[in-house]
Amino acid sequence: MALTTLRLIAFPGAPNLPIFAAIEQGDFEREGLTVELETTPSSKFQIESLVAGKFDIAATAYDNVVAYCEGQGAVAFGVTPDLFVFMGATRIELSLVASGECATVAALSGRPLALDAVATGFAFVLYDMLEHAGCALTDCELVAVGATPQRWEALRSGQVAATLMIEPFTSIARAQGFAMLESSVERLPHYQGGIFASRRRWAAEHSGAVEGFIRAYRCGLDWVLATENRDAATRLLLARMPAIQPPVAPAVINKLLDPATGLTPGAAIDPDGMHTVLALRSRYARPQRTLDRIEPYVDLSFFERATAG
Repeated sequence: MALTTLRLIAFPGAPNLPIFAAIEQGDFEREGLTVELETTPSSKFQIESLVAGKFDIAATAYDNVVAYCEGQGAVAFGVTPDLFVFMGATRIELSLVASGECATVAALSGRPLALDAVATGFAFVLYDMLEHAGCALTDCELVAVGATPQRWEALRSGQVAATLMIEPFTSIARAQGFAMLESSVERLPHYQGGIFASRRRWAAEHSGAVEGFIRAYRCGLDWVLATENRDAATRLLLARMPAIQPPVAPAVINKLLDPATGLTPGAAIDPDGMHTVLALRSRYARPQRTLDRIEPYVDLSFFERATAG
């Protein structure tokens, strides 16, 4: 039987482990699918490519979907993109990591800080941390650098004083002597970080493929979360992400397997976490508007059909 190819674009990071597992174990093939996974250098590139039809599915931040649907993204498309969330992925822990001379969040005032983009993604989590520490955003130099590998390189090379990171880069940075100033979990215990998104028209025309993707991903997720597979999951992560050195792998896996900081069991969405994202966007996004309903950005009908029974 010929396999249907799905083009998936994701941010580089440990949360991709269930995808790696589903590929390795043949879960996608059993659903009649083959997945071509590409990592993105930035959210701007990712969303532009998804909207243009170069990819079918994106593993991205929930905030990115909201931003571009509301016309608040880094790119203006002329028409409202028909993006929507069809499955959850992770609450995610965002760690504010800084160079050694910055011992507190307040010490970042006036220094260059790296972001993926200044008005989408996880930018507003950083703004919340800074304001809580008494830093005026106008006193900070906010630099759009790209995805976590690019931000880590900017921090490591001294171009910026701090940035937000996800695993495995947080553990890699700590092992090299960088300071973790604050965790998003401390400020925002419910935050919908990663999700899977697509275009509504494409998904409607390929509903079987979307539902098969959901089932296969959940198989990979269940395998990763099973206690008896911990060692095998660690080996798979090391094989797929050679930048992770074995000494930091246990810390990466611990964060990834904790539902408060990593993968969401069952790939469910967190409505409270989604409302947190909307509240931050209502405070910081421009043009400013109040967002308080998650329904315009989510369609769980594919998920419900895929998991029925």
